[in-house]
Amino acid sequence: MRTSLDIPDPLFRHLKAKAALEGSTLRDLVLNLVQRGLNSSNSAPPMPTSPDLPSISLGAPMALSEAHLSNANLNALADE
Repeated sequence: MRTSLDIPDPLFRHLKAKAALEGSTLRDLVLNLVQRGLNSSNSAPPMPTSPDLPSISLGAPMALSEAHLSNANLNALADE
């Protein structure tokens, strides 16, 4: 079956170069990559776990006016 795909230029150049280095056609490389992707585990790779970050419960959201939303003011609040 024939189809059309829009592939971003940088990705296309990467695929074309990889096919050339492997002595393969672009078609064969893409079909191989798609087949390998379909044959791999159906589950998504696990998300990296991050350490538990400290949190403070305020009981209610902080009400800040737009005047307080500058980077300097938010940094000062974070340092408290």
